[in-house]
Amino acid sequence: MTQDTLTECLECGLLQRNPALPPGGVSECARCGCVLHRDRPDSLNRTLALTIAGFVLFIVANAFPFLSFEMQGQSTNTTLLTGVMDLYQGGNWFIAAVVLFTSALAPGLQLVLLLAVLIPLALGHMPPWLPRLYRWVRTLAPWGMMDVFMLGILVSVVKLSEMATIVPGASLFAFGALILVLAAAQAALDPDLVWSRVPLDRDPSRPVRPGDDHLACDVCELVMHRSDAVRDHRAFGLALNRSLRCPRCADVLHRRKPHSLQRTWALVAAAIAFYLPANLLPIMTMTSLGYVQSDTIFSGVLFLLDYGLWLLALVVFIASVVVPLLKLLILVFLLLSVHWRSRWRPRERTRLYRVLELIGRWSMVDIFVVTILVALVRLGHLASVQAEAGAIFFCAVVVVTMLASMSFDPRLIWDVLEPEPHVRNPERSHRLATGVP
Repeated sequence: MTQDTLTECLECGLLQRNPALPPGGVSECARCGCVLHRDRPDSLNRTLALTIAGFVLFIVANAFPFLSFEMQGQSTNTTLLTGVMDLYQGGNWFIAAVVLFTSALAPGLQLVLLLAVLIPLALGHMPPWLPRLYRWVRTLAPWGMMDVFMLGILVSVVKLSEMATIVPGASLFAFGALILVLAAAQAALDPDLVWSRVPLDRDPSRPVRPGDDHLACDVCELVMHRSDAVRDHRAFGLALNRSLRCPRCADVLHRRKPHSLQRTWALVAAAIAFYLPANLLPIMTMTSLGYVQSDTIFSGVLFLLDYGLWLLALVVFIASVVVPLLKLLILVFLLLSVHWRSRWRPRERTRLYRVLELIGRWSMVDIFVVTILVALVRLGHLASVQAEAGAIFFCAVVVVTMLASMSFDPRLIWDVLEPEPHVRNPERSHRLATGVP
């Protein structure tokens, strides 16, 4: 499989060459250590087989009962979408929309789009719409949270185990297998499998060199002369005041994420405003045999500790309390360091940004717990669960902090050290690009 000759690191902005990788090899950025490429043997066949298996499992997971709740001779069955419908009917449309998207729509669309991309490739075709579809696959990937949903199921079963009998359905086992299969498919797919097969009208006599005025696509990582991007833009009859788009995947081209600092500050401020009510207000109210109990996030952790489940309590505490606060603190620190033009340990600050991308989604566990309990405990005056205002604020915190980390451009950390390395010092940029100290 061929690769682009040059690539620009999306975390530090360094323009460097793509080395030829041995089977299973990995290339890292010479400056920040970010993983640039992995060689994935037999990527197409493995990914296609896993995606087909995942599509079948997805249908099974949504077609049969998920869990059953049995209490004093009465029972309720729930599917993956039951909680979403109950939340919507209860007026919690925002939580219902987020849960629907993260637990069902995003994974389902990802599987459908992967099939739409991989089947033509396996048949040796390259339709013009295929690169754009694959761009959406990558966009949806961070929002699929089936693994977090499974943790929410575990917490919900523990909460209900003392008051009723919980019976797993066929969908639960299919859902667990789907999590593993989809993760394996994402790990097996090599992005160069798609991008290297897209035909491009490029002048081979004008390769991009260190020091050239260039643009790099954030999605397909195509590196091109800025003048070539403008030429392609004009070829489509578009005015120059409109955004330049990548000729390979049609994503908007920009040297850095537009208004990154302003957008991230605004989102962080909104998340801070939501964080306090999210932790102080109840996230749900449970009624059982006339006894009414309202739970905050912290009281839910104490509930698990009372039953001796300290490991599960620790996981929930970290995911629901520590992670949102840690994300806000890291984002504020990174924003201030860029604002003050700090030169302190840029490589370590870039690693902090990677931590943000890794941990943010796990805070959704409490929202999924509320969704599952609302769907299961529907026995009228005998037992019921109602989502409360705290769940809305907490859901907003999770979504807004994820958007904030996506809005922040980590290349700004390195721009402070050398605002335009490809222009100011092309010799140094060339040494870095080839790994020479």
